[in-house]
Amino acid sequence: MDMTTKLIVAAERLFDRHGYMATGMDRLTEAAGMSSRTLYKHAGNKAQLMARVLMERNRRFMARFEVQTVDALFAALEDWVRVEGTRGCLFLRSRAETGGDTPEIAEAVAAHKAAFHRRIEQVVEANLGHEDPILAEQVLVLLEGATHAAVYRGADAVSAARAAASILIAKART
Repeated sequence: MDMTTKLIVAAERLFDRHGYMATGMDRLTEAAGMSSRTLYKHAGNKAQLMARVLMERNRRFMARFEVQTVDALFAALEDWVRVEGTRGCLFLRSRAETGGDTPEIAEAVAAHKAAFHRRIEQVVEANLGHEDPILAEQVLVLLEGATHAAVYRGADAVSAARAAASILIAKART
């Protein structure tokens, strides 16, 4: 594993567990096993590092959601929370912590959320054989809501959202 990858892996773990604001550069250098000089050389500043973490997380997240059905979207989310945990959406948490005022982070969050929305629209269209922007929005809200409800309700929140989505899809097909 090269230095940059090692840094991003360590930073993601810390940002996800402790948040953006509570994770200091000293904690990052210790976790990555590198000097602050090396960290800044490979990552730039903390906001740039967070943006890189978010881009890597987006890559992993979206790869998991390369599915063909709405039900499979929820199955992918069930798997994601099983593997990654139930701490909510790192993208929205980092945006909330920075108030949307840190351009690198705001841009990474906006890009991820736009890509995720497009993915859901594609899956809904594939399931129905036509576009349905309203249903895509409902599925998006169920997925996002389940992600956050899982923080305090556990992974069963995703299963509940999955059941609700199946009712919506069945209704849309009739």
